[in-house]
Amino acid sequence: MAATLPVYTKKDFQSDQEVRWCPGCGDYAILSAVQSVFPELGIPREKFVVVSGIGCSSRLPYYMNTFGFHTIHGRAPAVATGIKIARPDLEVWVATGDGDSLSIGGNHTIHMLRRNVGIKVLLFNNRIYGLTKGQYSPTSEVGKKAKSTPYGSIDRPFNPLSLALGAEATFVARSVDFFQPHLKSVLKKAAAHGGAAFVEVLQNCNIFNDGAWENLTDKELRDDNTMAIEHGKPLVFGKGRDKGIRLNGLALEVVKLGDGVTESDLIVHDERNPNPAYAFLLSRMDATPGFPTPIGVLRAVDAPRYEVRIADQTRAVTEKKGKGDLGRLLGAGDTWEVR
Repeated sequence: MAATLPVYTKKDFQSDQEVRWCPGCGDYAILSAVQSVFPELGIPREKFVVVSGIGCSSRLPYYMNTFGFHTIHGRAPAVATGIKIARPDLEVWVATGDGDSLSIGGNHTIHMLRRNVGIKVLLFNNRIYGLTKGQYSPTSEVGKKAKSTPYGSIDRPFNPLSLALGAEATFVARSVDFFQPHLKSVLKKAAAHGGAAFVEVLQNCNIFNDGAWENLTDKELRDDNTMAIEHGKPLVFGKGRDKGIRLNGLALEVVKLGDGVTESDLIVHDERNPNPAYAFLLSRMDATPGFPTPIGVLRAVDAPRYEVRIADQTRAVTEKKGKGDLGRLLGAGDTWEVR
């Protein structure tokens, strides 16, 4: 007789640890969304593992009533990769920040994505180092005045989605801590993706970088500054949904609907486009004044998963050569006896 999966609630995924973020931090909203989504995935709670590195975002494993690891700075993708290879049956999620994953952990992030390891990555992006009290981060804007850049940062920031797409990530999405229904929808889609899923969550640090995304969250501004993208639907935005995105040669342009311009002239979003160039165009859109910031799934394509290919290769070699002997391997070749 098959075992019946317990009916989970949000409370089942809340640990007994006191949540210790600054009051008003966007991390609370992300935690709440994750704890709300996990019960709906139809997966036994003991199958979840949440891994983190260092930073405010990296407290997340403590607050999830699942298995978890709080690892070292920037190395969460490496540890998570090891877990997924050893136990492909586990649902492995990574909680990381813009500093943790794009600075010291940059190489780990891009190689995990290019390998398409079946891990779900939540990148909390507040455009600042919050845990170490307000230094500029790899996503801080040019001219950012912070404790480490009192005269303004001269670094060009990373665009996390562009970086992920450049690494050939098979699932790339963005949401905002403030937009709870949208965030939960994106998390569910990431969970359903078989390979590596990279989700950037724009979030506020009200202590050291308050208002970092105010142009996207302010009620009077957000409709004109964000564009919710959905597969198979035209790229439309604006308070009156009267603006859209059209392709002009190799460039995108904002057009106003009416006077002969209709939704049929706009780009129809295709998250399954095998060429990442299209999604890359979307990821760079808000770098140009007058363009909105796209939120939703930019890319979702299938590709062989790293942990599956490793298991297949190991099985094939074992069938051909037999089970290995670690003792024989260590004693093979030239050896020396130390007395």
